[in-house]
Parts: sequence; C-alpha cells; structure tokens
Amino acid sequence: MEPRNLTAISEFLLLGFSEESAFQPLIFGLFLSMYLITVFGNLLIILAISSDSHLHMPMYFFLANLSFVDICFTSTTIPKMLWNIQTQSKVITYEDCITQMYFFLLFAGLDNYILTVMAYDRFLAICHPLHYTVIMNPWLCGLLVLVSWIMSVLHSLLQTSVVLRLSFCTDLEIPHFFCEIKQVVQLACSDTFLNDMVMYFGAGLLGGGPLAGIVYSYSKIVSSICGISSTQGKYKAFSTCASHLSAVSLFYCTSLGVYLSSAATQSSHSGATASVMYTVVTPMLNPFVYSLRNRDIKRALKKSFGKDTMKGPIALGQLHLMAELKA
Repeated sequence: MEPRNLTAISEFLLLGFSEESAFQPLIFGLFLSMYLITVFGNLLIILAISSDSHLHMPMYFFLANLSFVDICFTSTTIPKMLWNIQTQSKVITYEDCITQMYFFLLFAGLDNYILTVMAYDRFLAICHPLHYTVIMNPWLCGLLVLVSWIMSVLHSLLQTSVVLRLSFCTDLEIPHFFCEIKQVVQLACSDTFLNDMVMYFGAGLLGGGPLAGIVYSYSKIVSSICGISSTQGKYKAFSTCASHLSAVSLFYCTSLGVYLSSAATQSSHSGATASVMYTVVTPMLNPFVYSLRNRDIKRALKKSFGKDTMKGPIALGQLHLMAELKA
C-alpha cells in the first residue's frame, strides 16, 4: 500500500476489547466502576495524608504523589474509552492520539520512578535509622520527586517525537483501547528502526534501571531485617515496607505479564485485555494495599470523617520506631 503523507492523517480507530454491541454496556459499566473506585480511593489517600500532620513524613509524601500519579495514569485512557462506547464511536483524532500517548508514557514512567524512590526511602529507614531524618529531609524528598518528573517528561517527549516522523498507510485501526505506542508504530509504512531502538532504550530506562534499584534496596533491607534479633522487631521492620513491596510486585508482575503474553500470542484483543491489569487494576488496588495494612492511614481517614474515637498519637516518629528495631 502507498504510504500517505503525515499531514493527511486525521484520525485512528480504537478497536477496543470486543466489537459485539451486546457486550458494550457491560464493558462500560465495569470500567466506569473501576475508574470511579480508582479516583475516589486515591483521592482519599491524598486527603488523609494532607489533612493529618502526623503523616507529614517522607513515606507518606511519596505515597500521596503515587496516588496523584495513579489518578492521572488511568485518566489518560479510561475516559476516552468510555466516551467512545457511549457515543458508539471508535474514532480518536491524530492529535488526541499523540497527546494520549505522551501523557500515558509520562505517568507510567512516574509510577516506576516513584516506586523506586519509595524503595530507597524504606532502605534508609530500615538500614540507616539513626541518619534517616537527616538524609531524607524535605529538600531531598522534593528533589527526588522533581527528578522523577524531569526524567519522565524527557522520556515521554523523546518517544512521541520519533512517532511524529512516521508516515502511515490507509489501515489506521489500533487493536487496543488506547493509543499504545507499540501498536501505533506497527501501523506505520515508513521505516521504524529508530522507533524500535528508542522503545528498547525506554524499556531499559523505565524498567531495568528502576527495577535494579528496587531489587538492590530490598536485598539490603532483607539483610538488615535478618540481623534483628527479636522476632517482634523483624515483624515491625517488615510491616513498614510490606505495602510498598505488594504495590511493586503488583505493578511489575502485571507489566511483565502483558509483554510476555503479547510476545507469546498474536491476538490483539488478548493484549488489550492483559494491559488492563497494569493500566487499570493496579492503580485501583494501590489504595487498598496501602490503607488496609496501614493503621496510620485508617486512623487519618476516620479522623477526616469525624469518626476518630481512638486515643493516643496516630503514629510513632520514624526515627524512634527504627531505633527500637535496631535495639
């Protein structure tokens, strides 16, 4: 087929999960419910942390940022999909597709980097408790989040910039529910070698680097926990990072599952279905992971809604807690 000039491309078609009209109301209701749970749950986490001064510490500062990113992450894809189902349209304009791709990559990268920063925070809290408050000061916390934003913005800008140079054929159907960069590049008629190289580079930058940092942090954490003599001390130390470890496992296992399944099968719909795990399910479950296992968050939420009947301080200071574990 003859490639068309890039300026002639006006829209793509998002095929979604199923072309059967009978399933559309079910898909709409399911994803609307998951989206509302994601937004409401993460907003509650942000509200609890911002309204309670006892939670104004690095661990919860990073958690509030993660919740904000998760809201933005799902908001880049789900509202457009719901709108297309409601209007019975599969169209997304070329400009909207590129914009959606940019913000999807941006917030996916931020998820990676903030999870890595949170692992570093747990590493310092458990392995270097006496120096924790000095090292993890507000200036460093802000700098770590700022660097995460800068790295994600530059990566997303690089990825979308090389997509802009592509020419496309007449077949503009994307077998997905959003403009996933790999699917868009596969529709191009022009040479995609540079795009493939940039995508591999991005996979290493967003996957390999942060994952290596997380694995290194937790190897040191496990070694430090094993050095604690009391069983109760080991349990307390592990409980401080159990929620984060659960969130990391959920995010990386679902992400790897998506790419392994897409490599093993040629079914486009199965790839779109698998992508739901890390684009929708993981951001939806994160508030439950952090709130159900965290008494401080639950107490803050009760206090925010005027239901705090428990006495005493909400949380121990990070330095005091870690000093006890080392004792």
